[in-house]
Amino acid sequence: MTAGQTPRAEGLAAWQQVYSVLTHPRCINCHTATGFPQQGDDRHRHSFNVVRGQAGMGVPAFTCATCHQRTNADSTGVPGAPGWHLAPLSMQWQDAREQIMPSPAVCRAVTDRSKNHNLDGAGLLKHHEEEPLVLWAFQPGRGLDGLPRSVPPLTHAEFVGATRAWVEAGIPCPAR
Repeated sequence: MTAGQTPRAEGLAAWQQVYSVLTHPRCINCHTATGFPQQGDDRHRHSFNVVRGQAGMGVPAFTCATCHQRTNADSTGVPGAPGWHLAPLSMQWQDAREQIMPSPAVCRAVTDRSKNHNLDGAGLLKHHEEEPLVLWAFQPGRGLDGLPRSVPPLTHAEFVGATRAWVEAGIPCPAR
């Protein structure tokens, strides 16, 4: 093994950390298998009958940007980040019954370049480091009740570190 290489076992352990973030409600609510976004820690259907639309950005005259601006609006409870939209259906991390998919299935989806906008390991790491909606998950603001929204089980720095270790191990996926 050369310097900087991560053994497969360590890569799989790092993937499990990544998976714990990807399947937190801050992420899974937009990585749905449904024709609509979900919201809240209970992952209920989005208010106002919001629907996915063809591009995952809502429908004409009622796009995501109608309500979701570039930053959180804590006074109203509306979350915000640049480019607010649903993940493409190719990046769904739940099944048709809205159950979170198991770790191997999510890993296969994330690493399948035909589904993930052709991102290799370095591209996935950059996505986790810089994508505004990923960054938002770690600073999700306050809900309508004024209380802070829950955050993923890792900090952003820990998430990026786990992603880096997973990438350095060759982006291994669990067998089952």
